[in-house]
Amino acid sequence: MDVSAAWVTALAGRALVAGTPLLLGTLGETLTERAGILNLGIEGLMAVGAVTGFGVAFSTGNPWLGASAAVGIGMLLGLLHAVVTVTLRANQVVAGLALTMFGLGLSSLLGKPYVGKPLPQPIGEWHLPILSDLPILGESLFTRDPLFYLGIGLSLLLWFVLFRTRWGVIVRACGESPLAAATSGVDVQWVRYVCLMSGSGLCGLAGAYLSLVYNPSWVEGMTAGRGWIVVALTIFAFWNPLRAIFGAYAFGGIYVVQYSLQSWNVSPNLLMTLPYVLTLVALVLISSKASRHLAAPASLSKPFFPGEKN
Repeated sequence: MDVSAAWVTALAGRALVAGTPLLLGTLGETLTERAGILNLGIEGLMAVGAVTGFGVAFSTGNPWLGASAAVGIGMLLGLLHAVVTVTLRANQVVAGLALTMFGLGLSSLLGKPYVGKPLPQPIGEWHLPILSDLPILGESLFTRDPLFYLGIGLSLLLWFVLFRTRWGVIVRACGESPLAAATSGVDVQWVRYVCLMSGSGLCGLAGAYLSLVYNPSWVEGMTAGRGWIVVALTIFAFWNPLRAIFGAYAFGGIYVVQYSLQSWNVSPNLLMTLPYVLTLVALVLISSKASRHLAAPASLSKPFFPGEKN
């Protein structure tokens, strides 16, 4: 393999690693918003997932137990968020921001004993037989960690469930017209609980990916605003899990490029803003008239309670 091919392979591989936590988080937020709940607590969920995953993996020596614990803590926080927003009908924006602040503070507290300690056993790579031997694509696509393949598989599964199954129709109905869904016999609150808890579990797993694969250690603030990028990516993907694949790995590539450009004597502080600037640009573009037919779920962030007319 020549130098240019090796550079492309390495760049693509790093982009896939950087994009996987964004994909997992976007899938969780897509499921949640399709049911009509706006969750702005993703940054906090990812932070708690990262420290929980690392702490359990560090203590047990089993990174898979760490990943499972991150999913569990994400679902537990999702349950708390559901009680506040679905049952008590609190303002979803305020509740999400509170969850972010709570998660960041809790992760900072719980992570103090682990600062500076490397993970003894990170999640390793899978070499898929035959496919991993392909030139260029083999090393970049088919020699990846299991959570990368899980993210792709969950994207396909979630797309199928949302758009090809009765359960998906129910979820989307709860996000579009919860009153109509309730009239047809759907327990809207129960559906929103399930979607919010499941989506929060995926956000917890996204955080665990950072501390178990991306950078096998615990560093305070390691989410670095990725939770907010996930919110933007959900809109960027038009609430479609398949589009989320391309969006997440495109932004993963942006993360990688910003480090590559540092060798060109470009200000590191300027480069660090690149993912967020492009996030704002993407949001502006998708809010144009040409894209308004792909609008958010009609009842997104609107509370619903049985027996009331919305």
